Amino acid sequence: MDWKELIFSGLLELYALGDATAEQCIMIEEVMAVHNEVRIELNEIELALENYALGHSIEPDPIAKPFLLATLDYMDRMKAGEAFSVAPELQATARAEDYRQWLEREDMVMPVEIDNIYAKIISHSPSLLSAIVWIKEMAPQEVHDHEFEKFLILEGSCDIYVENDVFPLLPGDYFAIPLHKKHHVMVTSNIPCKVILQRVAA
Repeated sequence: MDWKELIFSGLLELYALGDATAEQCIMIEEVMAVHNEVRIELNEIELALENYALGHSIEPDPIAKPFLLATLDYMDRMKAGEAFSVAPELQATARAEDYRQWLEREDMVMPVEIDNIYAKIISHSPSLLSAIVWIKEMAPQEVHDHEFEKFLILEGSCDIYVENDVFPLLPGDYFAIPLHKKHHVMVTSNIPCKVILQRVAA
């Protein structure tokens, strides 16, 4: 293919996106080796695609990454032979002692450094997710329409904001988030707030 035809063919865009076939890639690279104009055009296409991606980027949910990593960790533990167990559902009478079998495990600890939130899933079923969670500074605003979120504070302290109300929580305190209510968490202690967190299907 003539280098000028190649520039207007749309194949360079496919190449930049990784969608060109193996044969097309070979042909494009052979033409680029001879005609620097094609390499210049490809560089401009890549720059335009990068600028488009940056201009249309979406800030990821800061909760998504720690819970994705926690899920992968949990799956790896299950594959390695960890016995399946179900943590008791949090109630107003819940105590840290109820979760001792997980809290005393050597692998259920916070790393020396965390970004803001770190989680270790302790049990999971279709209706109940239980995790130990460390919150360094805050947990951003969210709303749950199909699951109740429950907390038991283990260490540190925090304020949970639900709509216009503020609920200060200390170690031993239990709190359940109502459905359909905006809420977020602000840590008030000098250490990360360590909690048992549960999401229970509504």
